[in-house]
Amino acid sequence: MIVKINDGFITDNSNECKQECYFLKTTQNEKFAPSALEKGAKIIDVKQCYELLNIDKNIKIIGITGTNGKTTTAGAIYSILLDLGYKCALMGTRGSFINDKKITPKGLTTAAILQTLELLSLATKEKCEFLIMEVSSHALVQNRIEGLEFKAKIFTNLTQDHLDFHGSFENYKQAKESFFTDECMKFINKDASAIKFNVKNSFSYGIENPSYYHIKAYALKNDIEAVVNFGKENFMIESSLVGIFNLYNLLAASACVNELVKPNLKKLEKAISNFGGIEGRMQVVAKEVIVDFAHTPDGIEKVLNALRYKDLIVVFGAGGDRDKSKRPLMAKIAKHYAKTLIITSDNPRSEEPMDIINDILSGIEQDESVFIECDRKKAIKKALELKKNDEFVVILGKGDEDYQEIKGVKHPFNDKEVVLQILKEGK
Repeated sequence: MIVKINDGFITDNSNECKQECYFLKTTQNEKFAPSALEKGAKIIDVKQCYELLNIDKNIKIIGITGTNGKTTTAGAIYSILLDLGYKCALMGTRGSFINDKKITPKGLTTAAILQTLELLSLATKEKCEFLIMEVSSHALVQNRIEGLEFKAKIFTNLTQDHLDFHGSFENYKQAKESFFTDECMKFINKDASAIKFNVKNSFSYGIENPSYYHIKAYALKNDIEAVVNFGKENFMIESSLVGIFNLYNLLAASACVNELVKPNLKKLEKAISNFGGIEGRMQVVAKEVIVDFAHTPDGIEKVLNALRYKDLIVVFGAGGDRDKSKRPLMAKIAKHYAKTLIITSDNPRSEEPMDIINDILSGIEQDESVFIECDRKKAIKKALELKKNDEFVVILGKGDEDYQEIKGVKHPFNDKEVVLQILKEGK
């Protein structure tokens, strides 16, 4: 990657180096520093890069990590702060944004450090006061956040995911815990699987267990209504989002904003209610048709449990070249909640789609409520054709992704667009 500056450019790739350019040496690329030197590059670290890019060190960085909820929690903080009149940047799964303007398309959950520094440079020019970023377990292990000073950190939850990368759940847990060893402000979900963290400057939040930010009462039948107690004060969460998992996301977001900027609580309540959610996360794309990104056992459980009062037709698959052990677990959970289950392909990548489907099927007994359709578009069409009365069709796994990756090729595919096309053709 190349970032242009007045007297040349900065790169983190030794192959791009030329005489007098700057090479940002990181944990990931330090073995290539001698090669960069040979080409005449000046070696710099993150601190020096901050100076070269004239980054405002007063920008407060908020990091969110956890198995699920990172994107929605980050989006909620961004939306709430903007509504309260603050200038903000956002980085994560959906790309990067500054003050409601999209800057880069979707990419890694947590970008390489040079890309983060470039966004901080742009955020400085736009006079941003905050950068909200999702922090993945991969990024923590690979130290893609090195040199960044965080003002606040949030832990959402911890369930099985990415064991193909980490090797074990304990390694995965330790990666998450490594984020919470410092003394910056921290917000820890007391109802989630316990992690180790530095208690200094930490705030707990929860519904079931005693916590500093605690839900006193809530209702989830159609949308979300809840009373949050902290210290001797209360505020309301009223939201069009659905599901208890979104209540946790909104609770974490509002607690973080409240501690950071101490807003008028009525203004905070209004800003919370204005947040309309994230595209591809429990998104109603047509009448009684929902698209969601859930691709882990815990994610699927949360989505389907939130819709349990409806008869559900569930379409899902599993990504190729990823943790195979979660496939049968996802099937078991989906079958528990679904009246009809359609198992299909997701992003098979280098694997054979039917091999993935067979792994999924190993978790359940196949009966007349289970259908197999390898072609994802045909699977969605079947679900829409089977739908009766007020049944809900729930399409899981890809959310707002706009491609399907097969044998190294990304083919255009978006669940929402496919639904709308099928419904239009059926008229």
